[in-house]
Amino acid sequence: MNSELLVSDASHFRVDYEINPYMDTAVQPDAQAALAEHRAIVAAHLAAGRTVEYLPSAPECPDMVFTANAAVVRGGRAVLGCPPPQRKAEIPYVQEWLAGRGFEVVEAPYPFSGQGDALACGDLLLTGYGQRTDERMLPVLARELGCEVVPLRTLDSRWYDLDLAVGVIDAGTVAYCPQALDARSLRTLRGLGIELIEVCLEEARRFALNLVSDGTTVTMAREAPRLAAALRDRGLKVVVLGTAELAKGGGGIRCTALTLDGAPARQR
Repeated sequence: MNSELLVSDASHFRVDYEINPYMDTAVQPDAQAALAEHRAIVAAHLAAGRTVEYLPSAPECPDMVFTANAAVVRGGRAVLGCPPPQRKAEIPYVQEWLAGRGFEVVEAPYPFSGQGDALACGDLLLTGYGQRTDERMLPVLARELGCEVVPLRTLDSRWYDLDLAVGVIDAGTVAYCPQALDARSLRTLRGLGIELIEVCLEEARRFALNLVSDGTTVTMAREAPRLAAALRDRGLKVVVLGTAELAKGGGGIRCTALTLDGAPARQR
């Protein structure tokens, strides 16, 4: 899991609008510090043995660094994201890249936050809805990707994407913040028969769950020492990184990588 990732870059990252509670146009990221944060994330992926593919960001797309929202991929199929209007200009770039890589690309008929709201957990697809993703996308994803969708509703805009409320550690382990999900979703998650790691509200608000794990190494924000310690106690290697500048756009480590596991073979 998470062995092959698509990333963009932070060259054009800025806050031009406010589409989540973390964005404030009066508080701009430091351009050089944001670039350094992103370079460190990519370096950590490579050091963990992950393959990293690269799609250059476009000047008119200040949030293109957050590639996870552009699609969700399963095997040779990709369902494109259908983001807020301010981010729609990103989608054609990602669509062209995916099609050129051999994916069968499907457009989303309803609002959909891509991998931000669709987290693979073994054969399951944990799917967030109620904020950026329309509930009508759940059967679409099940049909187009041929997987079992587990619906999880986040409570408010702080958890505008599921990847702020839930982090998949491996096929049998999920970290989550109980205060971020409604009662029905908590029952659903707790009934899956997988190991669950509770993460406190304080650390979840600092993007603790916006992590990338390949089942051996977890790459995560440094502002979550309790979760990091819990993962190390389970024998995982944990790499912690700073994300203060990226967080000004409402994103973290998971947001900056679109998983491509099972991608089609390259055309020669």
